[in-house]
Amino acid sequence: MASLIADTACVDPRAEIADDVEIGPYCVVGPDAKIGRGTRLIGHVCVLGVTTIGEHNLISPFAVLGGDPQDVSYKGAPTRVEVGDHNVIREGVTINRGTEKEDGLTRLGSHNFLMATSHVAHDCKLGDHVTIANGSMLAGHCHVESYASISGGVAVHHFTSIGSYSFIGGQSRIYHDVPPFMLVDGNPSRVRCINVVGLKRNGISPAGIDSLHEAHRLIYRAKMSAKHAAEILESHGHLTPEVRTLLDFIQAQQEGKHGRARERWRK
Repeated sequence: MASLIADTACVDPRAEIADDVEIGPYCVVGPDAKIGRGTRLIGHVCVLGVTTIGEHNLISPFAVLGGDPQDVSYKGAPTRVEVGDHNVIREGVTINRGTEKEDGLTRLGSHNFLMATSHVAHDCKLGDHVTIANGSMLAGHCHVESYASISGGVAVHHFTSIGSYSFIGGQSRIYHDVPPFMLVDGNPSRVRCINVVGLKRNGISPAGIDSLHEAHRLIYRAKMSAKHAAEILESHGHLTPEVRTLLDFIQAQQEGKHGRARERWRK
């Protein structure tokens, strides 16, 4: 099926547009853009720079994908944005290209839901099935693992890692890594409990949830070290794959700077 391009859209002839793409009124698509089949740009969408968008994405009005990184050290290098498949990107979302400080790539996986006016800064990496609610902002170099959920109005510090199946409460200030499977909230933010609702929704077993409850109790309430907690959890049969993932994440976090594991490689 041929692509449908509105008369008022401005699409550079060098852009690679697959079949069955819809580009609505007043969209702007640059020469280095690649758009996969079935993707819809509803209207007033800008696709700039070296930006690759996969298949069957829905991109709402006034979203800007591939804009220059908002980094004063950026000097115009041909960095990139890559977007996977089946994402919903709502009104006013911005996804900036990477910088040369890392690998030059900002990447969004598949089946993600980015609500209105959320922002993904340069060099961020998002997995799959991530939800970011209205007005939340990821600073540069953030990593968000699959199945994480970020509520509205959240501000995430640069180089922060957000673990899989975690949940961040609305209007939180996130400046430490968010451990997987946990619910984090507040300003200053801290771990409150495990993300029970998210874990049940995504098929984590009752045994896995019970073990995470015990891990949370030992680490965040009894204030044990991860090593000491691991010994107790193992002796009681609670060292499940989920708990091992949590302990590995915490170990990496403690080896980083300022509660952020990825600060280790910074010069």
